[in-house]
Amino acid sequence: MWRYDAVLPEATPVTLGEGFTPMLRSREYPNVFIKDEGLNPTGSFKARGLSAAVTMARHFGLKKLAIPSAGNAAGALAAYAAAANIEAHIFMPKDVPLANRVECNYYGAHVTLVDGLISDCARKVAELKETDSRKNDGRSNEITFDVSTTKEPYRVEGKKTMGYEVAEQLGWKLPQGIIYPTGGGVGLLGMWKAFDELEQLGFIGPERPNMISVQSSGCAPIVKAWDEGRAASEMWPHASTLASGLRVPKPYGDYLILDILKKSGGLALAATDAEILAAVRHWARVEGIFAAPEGAASLVAYQKLLASNFFSEDDTVVLFNTGSGLKYLDVLDATGVEEAPASRAIAGIIGPY
Repeated sequence: MWRYDAVLPEATPVTLGEGFTPMLRSREYPNVFIKDEGLNPTGSFKARGLSAAVTMARHFGLKKLAIPSAGNAAGALAAYAAAANIEAHIFMPKDVPLANRVECNYYGAHVTLVDGLISDCARKVAELKETDSRKNDGRSNEITFDVSTTKEPYRVEGKKTMGYEVAEQLGWKLPQGIIYPTGGGVGLLGMWKAFDELEQLGFIGPERPNMISVQSSGCAPIVKAWDEGRAASEMWPHASTLASGLRVPKPYGDYLILDILKKSGGLALAATDAEILAAVRHWARVEGIFAAPEGAASLVAYQKLLASNFFSEDDTVVLFNTGSGLKYLDVLDATGVEEAPASRAIAGIIGPY
């Protein structure tokens, strides 16, 4: 993504090769493209934002970073902090996918598992900052810095590169629609910022895609706010979904997300866990893409919008797969798998499989 360094913060990058992920044409829908962010370092789109944030943290001499995370942002911070020799403090719900916890430990981050949701993890980060502030008499570079979603200025700079890539990979033309799985929503905010910058630079005109936010029906504060015509969301009670990245009961930038949906002529809609699971399997079998549950929700949304005639088959639509299904093996396995073939010998040589 640092090929776009002219429009990114000026500093020596902390990079692991993130960005410029494939834009794959769907085999099922001729005008649909799948932006596969699962091929980023640490297996998700979170690599972009944390590369930018950690780059600037090192540039400004910060020594300790902390993040509340539903899983993938934690792994990304841990990796980039390790590459920058910065201390990372991770606060994750105790039921995050196993891969997220294991990778953070291997990257050497300080991991705290919290009995609750990402909102509860955020409170733990705030407590850590307060403790540090008292202990270090306010010396800023000794205090743990919070790199939570939309609470610092650089993660959105990394995420906006998705918008630059969508435009470039489509020949400097924007699609009619972009469907984006929305937890914290920084990617949606970043792409909208990118489109404004691209217009100012003269690469595109005033046209914009219909921005579509998809969430899980078990945690859909943006969808509820959209349906009720509200300018901001309410805290979603008892949030529950297997798509852990969508389990954000109240996005910090909710009012910004809702404003973009309105300005773009888009909307918000939800997918059930059963629909998401079916979409994970469908994409794997039809497209050869093993998507994260969050990413597969974008297929569910597209199918619904196609059926309702919001989109036609002639519309160019980009679906974001935000992560790799390989990071959710324990989650997907727990939902049940097809019966394995019976053990048998092949030609009497190869043993049972």
